[in-house]
Amino acid sequence: MSLSNLKKYDSLSVNTPMASVDFSIMLSKYINLYYSPPYEEFVLLCIGTDRSTGDALGPIIGHKLVDSLSKYNKVYVYGTLDDPVHAKNLKEKIDHIYNSLNNPFIVAIDACLGKADRIGYITVGAGPLKPGAGVNKNLPAIGDIHITGIVNLAGYMEYLVLQNTRLSLVMKMADTLVSSIKYSVWKLNQQRLLLEN
Repeated sequence: MSLSNLKKYDSLSVNTPMASVDFSIMLSKYINLYYSPPYEEFVLLCIGTDRSTGDALGPIIGHKLVDSLSKYNKVYVYGTLDDPVHAKNLKEKIDHIYNSLNNPFIVAIDACLGKADRIGYITVGAGPLKPGAGVNKNLPAIGDIHITGIVNLAGYMEYLVLQNTRLSLVMKMADTLVSSIKYSVWKLNQQRLLLEN
């Protein structure tokens, strides 16, 4: 598939049957298209805070991935419940990643707000995401590709909306994305092993 035929993003509802399988296929497509030399390390940057239900998607995903992905060479997870990456330390974490790793390929993951009929949708797209845009924060754009989950409604009292997001939706999104990411990273590692042998 040529890049010109690729949409800027792909998305699906977490309530879709086999959502984690379908999303891993979409994610793998983006990884195969964009993760190539000179990129070396593969970074999952899970953005958000555990102090807000709606903004906890990233840290929950990081928490669920960090141990299982540590077995892979050159795969790193930043942003967990114990050590979240949020508005106050995002620039510092980005600087640390670029200063300590060789040509990192960054998959930025974050919750976002959207239209009522899109709540519950998860998206993978090319290029960076702009963390904090939903709550009018000016933070650096980050990511070679990005994953977002629409957790609630945009447009009115965003901080309150994030605080009143249902944890069940955030957890369902996190579980779906964790399964998809685990499979996509496993597949990436298998491809690496084939190239090395």
